[in-house]
Amino acid sequence: MDYNFSDRVKSLKPSAIREILKNSSAPGLIPLSAGNPAPDAFPYEAIREVSQKLLEDTPIEALQYGVTEGYAPLREHLTAYMKKKHHVGGEGDDILITSGAQQVMDLLTKTLLNEGDTVLCEAPSFIGSLNTFRSYRAKLVGIPMEEDGIDLAKLEAALKTEKNIKYLYTIPNFQNPSGITMSLEKRKRVYELCRDHGVMVLEDNPYGDLRFAGEDLPSIKSFDTEGVVMYAGSFSKVVSPGMRVGYAIGPKEVIAKMVVCKQGEDVHSNMWAQIVCHRFMTGFDYEAHLQGLREIYRRKSSVLLKAMEEHFTPLITWSKFEGGLFAWCTLPEGVDMLEFVKRAMEKKACVVPGTAFLTDETQPCRAFRINFSTPTDGQLEEGIKILGETVKEFI
Repeated sequence: MDYNFSDRVKSLKPSAIREILKNSSAPGLIPLSAGNPAPDAFPYEAIREVSQKLLEDTPIEALQYGVTEGYAPLREHLTAYMKKKHHVGGEGDDILITSGAQQVMDLLTKTLLNEGDTVLCEAPSFIGSLNTFRSYRAKLVGIPMEEDGIDLAKLEAALKTEKNIKYLYTIPNFQNPSGITMSLEKRKRVYELCRDHGVMVLEDNPYGDLRFAGEDLPSIKSFDTEGVVMYAGSFSKVVSPGMRVGYAIGPKEVIAKMVVCKQGEDVHSNMWAQIVCHRFMTGFDYEAHLQGLREIYRRKSSVLLKAMEEHFTPLITWSKFEGGLFAWCTLPEGVDMLEFVKRAMEKKACVVPGTAFLTDETQPCRAFRINFSTPTDGQLEEGIKILGETVKEFI
């Protein structure tokens, strides 16, 4: 039978990261390509305890249908928690529990974007979100990154010249893939520019709680007094990615439309997972848990940095990172990045080619992404050594 796919999906390609991950569990392969939390970061004993009590005492609560907006106790707690700790959410805002933060990108795009409308995004940016925008046939316009975040001059130029811009997508903290954190000055200016041009900001913050160096910075949403910013949060990197619990905090009018869209997608997010997240936040020392995660990634990042100093310097450089899970590395001029990645894979060191994170994958790119949370310390050291040896073959 011949299958005629819709115009929306016929040009879509599988995620390069997901395709690589299919092979990342092959025997002997060093998984520098993954984006998974460290195995020792999961609070599995607490999740077991909460789940057992839930299923023993009030199983129907977890097994029955819920409301699309999300489990009410979790929504109420998150609303108060985010206001108190991060100054996120105001009188004009509401909260929606989603099936992972990825669904926030999908629901907002479905709510705001018509075919051919423009989405501004950092270049490079997270491939999962880029593919969501592509699935709605958006025009993607990449704004280059600098060492302290998005290039403001290029952003302002795009806001003035591009047509039908629906929002700017940004990951201000430990950006995926670059690891870069946007400066406070740029956060304020991004808000002002988008507000003045009538363009929303989609602020994606999955890594904000994983700062292991430097000082915390306020979110862009914390400046929002005029309904400009939609904030996307997630439990994936701080509790469990497999539970698929995220949330959106943004203007009530927009959230209401996202709720209608979600009803047609999955009715509501997993009830068991929502209840577990709520009880974990309220029944355990959540802040101590977050501090424990920071210690794990501080130590893991130090293993990576030591290995890169030894095996990369001076040929491969990398962007500064103070948290998150990734390092963005740049090859010397003249080195074919895709061939480098292929040779490294043949030697059992798997990284993600930088082209996977571009709005236009045909553009030249000398960068690749390393994840340091998933591999063991020994795998990190061996993988970086392999990459360092591989680059010398091109010099």
